[in-house]
Amino acid sequence: MLLGVPPAFAGDTSEPEIELIVVGATKLRADLESVPAMITIADGESARARGARELRTALSLVAGVDIAPGGDAGPAGSVPGMWGLREFDAFLLVVDGIPYGGTFNPALATLTLDDVERIEVLRGPAPVMYGATSFVGVIYVQRYAAGETPTRVDLAGGTPGAALATLTTNLPQLGALKQSLSLGGETRDYSQDRSGMDRGHLLYRAAADTGAGLVQFDLDAVALRQDPYSPHPREGSGLSPRFPLDANVNPGDARQDQDRIQANLRYTRTIGEGQWITTASYAYTSASNTRGFLREDFATDGVTPNADGFRQDINTTDLYLDSYYAPAPIGHLSWLVGLDWMYGDGTQHSRNFEYAVLPDGSNAPDSRDLPIDEATRLGDTRSFGGLYAQAGWQATDRWLIQAGARLNLTDEQMDGRVVDHHAPPGTRPEKSSDSQSNTRASGSIGTSYRLWGAGGDSVTAFADYRDTFKPAAVDFGPEAEGRILEPETATAWEVGLKGRHLDGRIDWEMSYFDMDFENLVIRENIDGLPALANAGSERFKGFETEVDYRISGDLRIAATYAYHDATFTDYARLRPDGSLQQLKGNTLELSPNHLAAAGIVLAPAQGFQASAVANYVGSRYLNKGNTAVADAYVLLDAGIGYRFGQWRVRVDGYNLSDARDPVAESEIGDAQFYTLPGRTVLLSLTFNP
Repeated sequence: MLLGVPPAFAGDTSEPEIELIVVGATKLRADLESVPAMITIADGESARARGARELRTALSLVAGVDIAPGGDAGPAGSVPGMWGLREFDAFLLVVDGIPYGGTFNPALATLTLDDVERIEVLRGPAPVMYGATSFVGVIYVQRYAAGETPTRVDLAGGTPGAALATLTTNLPQLGALKQSLSLGGETRDYSQDRSGMDRGHLLYRAAADTGAGLVQFDLDAVALRQDPYSPHPREGSGLSPRFPLDANVNPGDARQDQDRIQANLRYTRTIGEGQWITTASYAYTSASNTRGFLREDFATDGVTPNADGFRQDINTTDLYLDSYYAPAPIGHLSWLVGLDWMYGDGTQHSRNFEYAVLPDGSNAPDSRDLPIDEATRLGDTRSFGGLYAQAGWQATDRWLIQAGARLNLTDEQMDGRVVDHHAPPGTRPEKSSDSQSNTRASGSIGTSYRLWGAGGDSVTAFADYRDTFKPAAVDFGPEAEGRILEPETATAWEVGLKGRHLDGRIDWEMSYFDMDFENLVIRENIDGLPALANAGSERFKGFETEVDYRISGDLRIAATYAYHDATFTDYARLRPDGSLQQLKGNTLELSPNHLAAAGIVLAPAQGFQASAVANYVGSRYLNKGNTAVADAYVLLDAGIGYRFGQWRVRVDGYNLSDARDPVAESEIGDAQFYTLPGRTVLLSLTFNP
C-alpha cells in the first residue's frame, strides 16, 4: 500500500505522479499491487508534511508496526516491533540497498531521515536478498539519488530543550558528475532526568555516467553524543512504585557516544539488455558507553551497593559486497542471479563496578571515582556469504509467480576474557571461546492474482511462503561469555488482499500471517547476570489491515488495525531455585494483541496545513510468566502550519497525550523497562526554493 502522496510545491497545481514500484523487497523491480507480500511505501515528503522527523512518527500509520523510542541504544535509538515480536535483531534495516548495521545489529541510533525519499516496509521474513536477513520485517530506507535532492533548509526549536537545523541540496554538476549534500545537526533534552542527545550528520552523494557504466559513491558520517536515561524496574505485577517516573540512576558521568562513518561504491553496467550491478560498502563505528542499572530488590538507603555499572569501548568494522546480474526478460520471465558477502569484526572492552545510588538518582556517583571489580573483553568475527537467485513469471496478465532461493554460508569465531580484580595475585584471566560454521538453504515462493481490474483500479489476492535462517545476534554487553548461540530459523506463510479504487485515491491492504520460530534469541538472567539465550520455539500469527483515502489532492485520511498473537510453543527455562518453568502457551513480553492507528493530513501547496495521528497500543505482559500487565495507551501527535510561497512555518506536538507507559525492555537491566519520553513541542521554519 502507498501511504501518502508527495505534497505539491509552490506553483505546482497538477496531481502528483506516484511510481508504485517496489525496490527493497526484491531486486526485481515490480509493481506494488502485484508483489505477493504485504508492503507499505511511506513517502518521505508526505512524512515531513506532517512533522515526522524520526522512525516512530514516519511509520506511525503503517499497520502492525510499533516503534518504541529509546532503549539500551540510548535516547536516539528505537526498538521496532513487527508481527508481535520486539527484539533488536528480529527485523532488518536496509539503507540504499545496504544492511545498515552489517552482520551485527541495526544501527538505528545513527539513522537520520533528513534526505529520505521514501521508506518501504515489508512484513515478515526476507530470506533471499540480504545476508543479515529478517524474521518479522524489513524497513528499507531509500534516499534521494545524487543530483535529485530537493533543496530544503529546515530550522526548528522547542521544548524540552530541542533545536535542530538541516540542509539538503544539489551541488553544482561537474560534467557528467552529479552531486548532492545533506547536513544536519540537532540537540534534544528529554523528560527523564539528566538525559539528552546531540547528533551531527553529513551525507555526500555522487554519481557519474562514465560511458562504461554508472558509478555512484556515498559518504555518510554521524557523530552522536547521548546522556542516557534509566529503565524503570518491575517488581511483582507492575513497575516499581519505589522508583520515581523520571529518575536516572546512571552514574553522574553516564554517556553513550558513537562516531560512525560509512562509504559506499556502486557500479552499474549494461550488458546487452540486462544489467550487472556491483555494490561495495565499508563502515566503521566507535562507541564509548558509561551506564549503570539497579539490581533486583534494590536497596533504597543510598549507601548499600544496589547497582552495577560499566565503562565500555566498542569498535566494529563492517564490509558488504554484493554483485548480481539481471538479464533482459525472456518473454514473461524475468530473473537474476548473484552473490554477496558480509563481514563483521567487533570488540568490546568493559570495566565493571558496583555502586550505591538513591532511587531518585540524586547522589549518583562519578564512575571514575569507583573501584573496578572486573575487566572484560569480548571479540566476535563473523562472515555471512551467500549465492542467490530470484525469478518472476508473469504467467498471464493477471497472474504473477515469484520465487527465490539462497545458499547461506556462515562462519563465526568468538572469544571472551574476564579479569577478576579481587582474585588472588597470579590468578589467570578466565577465558572462553567458541566457533560455528553453517551451510543452509533458505528461500521463498509467492503468487498474486488480480481478481478484478478496471483502468488504474484493481483487487489482487496474494499468498507466499518463506523459509529463513540467521546466525544468532551478538549484543556486546559488559559480559564476556564467549558462547555462540544456536542459529535462529523460521517458516512463515501469508495470505492477503490488496486493492486500489477511485483512480488510486483509495488504497487498502490486508493479510493473515502465521510463523513458526525456532531458537529465538531473547534476554534471560543467567547465573544472576544479564545474557542472551535461545528460547525454544514460538508461534506468531495475526491479521493486519490498512486503508488510505486521498479525499482530494490536499486532504487524506488513513486508518490501520493489527491483531497479533505471539506465544511460546515450547520453552522450558530454569527458575532461580533450580526448578523448570514451562512457558508453553504464554504470550511473549511486550507483545500487544491489538494495535490501531488513525490519521488525517491536510497539506495544500499554499495556505493552512494540519495533521493529526493517534496510535493505540493494547495491553501487554511485562514478564514471560504473564503475571505483570501493562495497560493500553494512546499516543497522539498533531501539528498545524501555514505555507506561503517557498516558506512554511509549523508547530508540531509529539506525544501530546503525555503517555509515559513502558515500551521496551532492557537487554542489560534485569526486568527493567524504558518508558515513553514525555510531551515535545517544536516550532519549525522550512524554506523550499
